[in-house]
Amino acid sequence: MPQIKHLAFSLALALAAAAAAANPLSVHVLDLQNGQPTEGIRVTLEQRSGEQWRALANGVTNAQGRIAALYPDEKTIAAGEYRIVFETGEHYTKQGKQTFFPRIPVEFKVDAPAQHYHIPLLLSPYGYSTYRGN
Repeated sequence: MPQIKHLAFSLALALAAAAAAANPLSVHVLDLQNGQPTEGIRVTLEQRSGEQWRALANGVTNAQGRIAALYPDEKTIAAGEYRIVFETGEHYTKQGKQTFFPRIPVEFKVDAPAQHYHIPLLLSPYGYSTYRGN
């Protein structure tokens, strides 16, 4: 019986990983001050519609500082302009620290919808960096 439970657990993990891999968008937040993943950052994904931004999805970074599948599961990503907003001020408030950036908006363009888009954020209280990951 323990082998069946282990097999079922392994299958569930594999299915979750496959679903995340199929999702076209992921994020990762790392704290440059301590070199650790940043858990608990609220993140919102928005899409540009004319001059406005329309919210598509949101999530919270896990213990590894990741959201593996940020794009809505029921939709296919379309070419266009997107923005991810990292609510970093909440994180620093919980730590009792000041920050210069209460939220960090990262705008990017999807021009190849079949590709995976990964947006890492390297974070400190008074600076940040981001890039297109894989």
